[in-house]
Formats: sequence, C-alpha cells, structure tokens
Amino acid sequence: MKQTRMQKPAPRARRNLVAEVVQELRDQIGGGAFAVGDRLPSEAQLTESFSVSRTVIREAIATLRADGLVEPRQGAGVFVLEPVEAAQRPFQIVDLDKISSIIEMLELRTAVEMEAAALAAARRSPAQEEEIYDAEAEVRALAREGQATTEADFRFHRAVALAANNPRFAEFLDVMGPTVIPRSNLQVSASQRSPESYIALISGEHRAIADAIAAGDAGAARDAMRKHLKGSQQRYRSLLRDSSK
Repeated sequence: MKQTRMQKPAPRARRNLVAEVVQELRDQIGGGAFAVGDRLPSEAQLTESFSVSRTVIREAIATLRADGLVEPRQGAGVFVLEPVEAAQRPFQIVDLDKISSIIEMLELRTAVEMEAAALAAARRSPAQEEEIYDAEAEVRALAREGQATTEADFRFHRAVALAANNPRFAEFLDVMGPTVIPRSNLQVSASQRSPESYIALISGEHRAIADAIAAGDAGAARDAMRKHLKGSQQRYRSLLRDSSK
C-alpha cells in the first residue's frame, strides 16, 4: 500500500472548522491523494496538519464516515472506501427525451401549482407580488434579446410557490429540479409555432396568473395556472402525435 504524505493546507479563514476539514479531506480523496484502501494519517497527524483540536478531527471523520467515504477500523486506523453511487432523487428518474415523461411531470405540476397559485392570491405579501411580476417581465425581456428563458421561467413558478407562504410548494419545485421547465429538453418540431410566438404565448399565460394573484382572486389564479399548465400538456401531446405519424 502506498504512503501519501499529507500536505498542510494554506492558511485561510474558517467559520466552521469541521466543515473545512471535511471539505479538504473530501477533495484529497476525490483527487486521488488517498486511493481506495489507503489509511488516512493518524488523528494526531491530522490535528497537527490542520491546526485544529482532536474533537474537530473526530467530528470530521464521523461526517466522512456517515457519507460512506471512510471506515474506521479498531486498532488499525481510518481507511478510504469505494465510493457508493448515490441513489437517484425523486422526480430525477425521468427520461427527458420522451415526450410522455414530460407530460407526466406536467400533470403532477398542474395538481400542485394550481393550489399554490390560489393560496398565493390569498396570502402573498407586496414583496412576493413584486417578485412574481419581476420574474414574468424577465421572461419577456430575455425572449426579446433571443436569450434562454428557462431559468427565468423557473423563477416565475417558484415565486408563485413562495407566495403561497407554505414552504412545501417551493420545496416540491426544487426537488423536481430542471424537469420543471421541460422545453429546454425537447426540440420543437417544424410544424409547431415559431419560438418567438411560443414565448409570447407563455408570457401571456404568466401575466394572467400574476394579475389574478395581484387581484387577490384565488379562483382566477387557480384557473389561470390550470390553463397555463394544461396548455403545455396539450402542446406536448401535439408533439407526441406528430412524432407518431
């Protein structure tokens, strides 16, 4: 087994010593300084190298152990383990190349985001209302400049979710991740409307949602969100039909 000499990291500000040590060791393991099966330097050596207490080192090793990166062996030391492939998170096991998968996600979003919009109409603060309008305007501004609108689109839907003042709605969108805005993952067929008219349509639907929320009309907000997401479903169903011809 090869022996690796531990290099003392350069001095830097440390707000959380444990986190600093964990990150440094994680980087060294990931970078190959310590291979699978290698023994880490002793607790005393790590204490000296990082200029921290033994307690900090012990907590750092415990964190790495919880992450499955190392394994303490009684009387022998701490050894590097074979990395375990992380399990896929919910909503990430989606084939984004399949229109059917996109439709499935849109159906789920419709059920959740309709209620988020209704609650936002009843509960939003002035600052949250402003954020919704800012995000809606950003989508239009980016589209006019010919730039990607995916992130701004996500910002809009997340702003609505946050305005519901129930953190679970925003958490739901965050867990779904990039699948929330599917058009970046699929090419619009030549038979569909131009990208410019498509973005104009989406922006109009966003504006209707924002206006209903600003008016405090929960029913109208729910209907506007339903129209927006149901419309997206229909557009992708049209793509699905075209692809089967």
